[in-house]
Amino acid sequence: MLYAQVHLTLPAWVHEHVDADRTHAGDEAKVALAIELSRLNIESRSGGPFGAAVFGPDDRIVAVGVNRVLPQQCSLAHAETMAYMLAQQRTQRSRLNELEDGTRVGPFTLATSAQPCCQCYGATFWAGVDRLLIGARSEDVESLTEFDEGPLPADWIGELQKRGIEVVRDLHRDDARAVLKQYGELGGTFY
Repeated sequence: MLYAQVHLTLPAWVHEHVDADRTHAGDEAKVALAIELSRLNIESRSGGPFGAAVFGPDDRIVAVGVNRVLPQQCSLAHAETMAYMLAQQRTQRSRLNELEDGTRVGPFTLATSAQPCCQCYGATFWAGVDRLLIGARSEDVESLTEFDEGPLPADWIGELQKRGIEVVRDLHRDDARAVLKQYGELGGTFY
């Protein structure tokens, strides 16, 4: 028998630690939440050291995501893609910043604890976000953990900007690096 549906979930602790009514004004606050999600994910041993959150124009959370690849047996269950999918389900739009009639809404922002890998980079093109906020860089991920982030275009930021997505990097980079380092020192056997 072929499976006819996919069921992905966030760990239960997310509901206890995320206040969807809280405003996260400023880029730093948004990335701080993504980093906190990444830290809690490894401390809870519920996935890898990555967290992400989609914010709407009112600076409130639309959805969050954490890495769930091994717990869910799904290579697509990265923090960014989990956040995108949950935000799209919540808004009932495949492009977050575009209504069915083509009218633009937003802005929508993705804050992530680390630079998107090649998979999440691709998902960012079509998710309908206007801004991408990043903590750690891919070289941090690869030097502090055993993850391979995959190939990106040489001018990956420029490619996003051409499509109307503003990129801001190195927000709380040291804090994001500390989570990656902690995960690397734990051996990464539980992600």
